[in-house]
Amino acid sequence: MEFLQTTDFWIGLLKIVWINIILSGDNAVVIAMAARSLPPHQQRTAVLFGSGAAVVLRIALTVVAAKLLALPYLQIVGGALLLWIGTQLLSEEDEGEGEDKEYGSMLAAVRTILLADLVMSLDNVIAVAAAAQGSMVLLILGLAISIPLVIFGSTLMIKLMERFPIIVMLGAALIGWVGGETIVSDTILSDVLAANPWLHYAGAVAGAVFVVLIGRWLQKRGQAGKLAT
Repeated sequence: MEFLQTTDFWIGLLKIVWINIILSGDNAVVIAMAARSLPPHQQRTAVLFGSGAAVVLRIALTVVAAKLLALPYLQIVGGALLLWIGTQLLSEEDEGEGEDKEYGSMLAAVRTILLADLVMSLDNVIAVAAAAQGSMVLLILGLAISIPLVIFGSTLMIKLMERFPIIVMLGAALIGWVGGETIVSDTILSDVLAANPWLHYAGAVAGAVFVVLIGRWLQKRGQAGKLAT
């Protein structure tokens, strides 16, 4: 336990916690959007499970993240998956309240959270691993401390989404933004991106716009179908 007495250990721990505060925002948005489709008594369970899963995935992926990100087409597939998740979450947004509101299932919410966490954690773990500098104890401890931060962020987002519905659309746009960034960051596009740095932001904007437009279209089509029946 002598490592607890070293300054480097505590500095490294602070770095990891701070990195997670910054990088966990998108995970918190996904968890909140998926959990808010559930009945109120199940939302906390989904948030706790999703937050824990996000951290566990980061720990597991840290060892192989750099190698995975070097695989061609992997980030394109992951980014496309995020675009799909964003459109689905937005299309499932139900404007009804009270007894008329239709709730989703816990299994569907958990599946969405796990898929999104898996894709979003690939980039995040590289920064965390760099701060840990090879210390597995430091890595696990720092990520474990970040669990309540993600839980708090997700819970806060759910409350804000209930009060300000526009945040749901902004959350979906954020998922699309990350999806677009992920796609253009694929290793097969590295030379193109190096020659045209603006493509990074163009891809992110395109992803956000795509999710909002398609998600809203699917939402309106679903509402029209309900009225027709």
